[in-house]
Amino acid sequence: MLDFGLNQVTMSEVPLGDFLDAAAQLGCVGVELRNDLGRSMFDGAPARDVRGQVKDRGLRLLGLSEIYPINRWSDKIEDELRALIEVAIEAGAETINLIPCNDGSGTDVQTRRDDLDQAIAGCLPVLKDAGVIALIEPLGFERSSLQLKSELIDSIDRMGATGSIKIVHDTFHHTLAGEADMYSSQTGIVHISGVSTATLPIAQMEDKHRGLIDGQDRLDNLGQIKSLNDAGYTGVFSFECFATEVRNHPHPKEAIQRSIDFISSRTQQMAA
Repeated sequence: MLDFGLNQVTMSEVPLGDFLDAAAQLGCVGVELRNDLGRSMFDGAPARDVRGQVKDRGLRLLGLSEIYPINRWSDKIEDELRALIEVAIEAGAETINLIPCNDGSGTDVQTRRDDLDQAIAGCLPVLKDAGVIALIEPLGFERSSLQLKSELIDSIDRMGATGSIKIVHDTFHHTLAGEADMYSSQTGIVHISGVSTATLPIAQMEDKHRGLIDGQDRLDNLGQIKSLNDAGYTGVFSFECFATEVRNHPHPKEAIQRSIDFISSRTQQMAA
C-alpha cells in the first residue's frame, strides 16, 4: 500500500481550500504547498490558519516550497531561508524545499562542489537552530548546476548535515540525469510524474511535459517506485505534475484518481 501526496502545482489553478479537499478525498496522506504559483502563498491565509485547515482534513503538510537558487548562497538567500522557515513552523510543515540553480551557470565539477558546500554550510546552522529539515532536489536538466543525487549525498556527508538535509527523489529528474542509484535511506520524499509523448527525446523533456502516470509512461515510474520500496523507502510518493493539461484539467481529481488506481494496481501486481 503506497502513501500518496499531492503537490500544489498539480492543481495550481484551484483555491487552496478546494485543493486540500481534493487531496483528502483522494486518500492522500498529505500535501506540499508552494510560494511560486504566481499568487500569494496560502491564497493570503495566515500560516496558523492553514495548519488548522490541513489538520482538519486529516492531512499532513509534507513540505513547503521553495528557496531558489540555494547554491548561490548570499545574505539575500539566507534571509529568504529564515523567512520560509518561520512560515513553515507556523503552518506545521514537516520540511522545506531548496532548489539548485538551473540557468546553465556554475556547472563545472569544482564550481558545483564548492557552491553546494557553501550553501549547505550556510543553511546548516539556520536549520539546526530552527529544528527544521530541508529537502534539496537535484534537477536532471543538462543546464542544472546539481544533476546528481550522488554529488548531493557527498556534500551532505562532507558538511555533516545528515540530520538536517535529505534529498528529493524526483522520477522525472532521475531519468533525465541517467543516475542508477536510489539512495532510499537519505530520501525525504519522492516526486512522481509521467511523460507519455512517444517521440520526445529524453534530453528535450521539460517540466511542461510532466503529466500524470499511465500505461504510456516513459520514465519507468513503476520500476523506480519498486526499486525505492525494495531498498527500504517507506515515505510518500507525491504527484508533481506541471503539464498544462493536468493543471487546467476540467476534472482534475478524477484524472488523478485514475493515475493513483493505475499505479496502485500495477505495483501490487509487481509485488505479487
